[in-house]
Amino acid sequence: MYSFAIYLMMLGAGIASLFNAKVRKMVRGHRETWRLLRSLSGTGTYVWFHAASLGEFEQGRPLMERLRREHPEKKILLTFFSPSGYEVRKNYEGADVVCYLPFDTPLNARKFVRLARPEAAFFIKYEFWRNYIDILHRRGIPVYSVSSIFRENQIFFRSYGRNYARCLNRMSHFFVQNELSRDLLARLGVDCVTVCGDTRFDRVLDIMRAARPLPLAEQFASGRKVLVAGSSWQPDEEIILPYFNSRPDLKLVLAPHVISEAHLQQIEAGLRRPFVRYSQATPESIARADCLIVDCFGLLSSIYRYATVAYVGGGFGVGIHNVTEAAVYGVPVIFGPNNKKFREAQALIANGGCREIGGAEDFGREMDRFLSDSEALKRAGKAAGDYIRDNAGAADRIYDFVYG
Repeated sequence: MYSFAIYLMMLGAGIASLFNAKVRKMVRGHRETWRLLRSLSGTGTYVWFHAASLGEFEQGRPLMERLRREHPEKKILLTFFSPSGYEVRKNYEGADVVCYLPFDTPLNARKFVRLARPEAAFFIKYEFWRNYIDILHRRGIPVYSVSSIFRENQIFFRSYGRNYARCLNRMSHFFVQNELSRDLLARLGVDCVTVCGDTRFDRVLDIMRAARPLPLAEQFASGRKVLVAGSSWQPDEEIILPYFNSRPDLKLVLAPHVISEAHLQQIEAGLRRPFVRYSQATPESIARADCLIVDCFGLLSSIYRYATVAYVGGGFGVGIHNVTEAAVYGVPVIFGPNNKKFREAQALIANGGCREIGGAEDFGREMDRFLSDSEALKRAGKAAGDYIRDNAGAADRIYDFVYG
């Protein structure tokens, strides 16, 4: 049934590729993978890392980069399933080869492993492709699950999913995020498990340490209280902008998730105070502006350092974006109610580093408190930063287990 479902998925992707550019890129990318792997013949073996998309790549990245530093002689193969991951990271310099992973049919799995000749494989978080895992197991190639997390409602723990769950017994080792995951795996007789946390904490610390200076943002924030709102959507902005308009003592850096001209104009129409887009900013215009609109990608993780308070968007819709990216700077973080599936958000709420809001009234109350009570601001910020640092180190624990 599993392989039959994969074949149906392939058929669906082939049809969808006729109408959808994103799917078309993936289908073409799968064909390119075979050409690329054939060209590797005789070039040695690879350590294979597989990530579904960009988020999983970021979780695997600290381990890849540690391996690159400690064993520069080892070659790294990085695969993606999603175009949103591959298209962004296809030129990632930390890997020797970056390509798509073809659909998990028995034939594709045998062909891929034969051409790639991996000496070890690391599947990040939720990636459990049964045919690939089976062929790796049969050939004696160790396969590790990194930063994986399991929940009661997953297919593995349902009566109809037990056949699929057998692939878990073929994994060499699981490096899971929490004790619940270990307990759930134990129900299936899987005991090759280490609880070591989430490598995402290592990654956000790496990002913070490598954050580039942004002179215009630094000038904008100098000596003022600043709210940095990252990855915001319209429902977030409908809460943030009226509050900002009413607080002349507060500056705002707004980095919307969707950067389109229509959305930027919509934001600007809601502002009652001077603003400037980052792409058009000069020292003179920055000096006059109370709101800095970040209309380009790649800056948000560095801009959070200038926050007095951070707001992470998505909580009134698709789900919150990366909370740890802001919390690592030791600032309190506010977000909307759609955060229950995010373990780090729940932990930060519990330790006081983050605040969940249900609407404009909650937002105003939390912001008023942080802006008027320096001790409350300090305590929440310290709790946020301490949580990130206390949970870092997973990548080193995994590396030491496998290569130590």
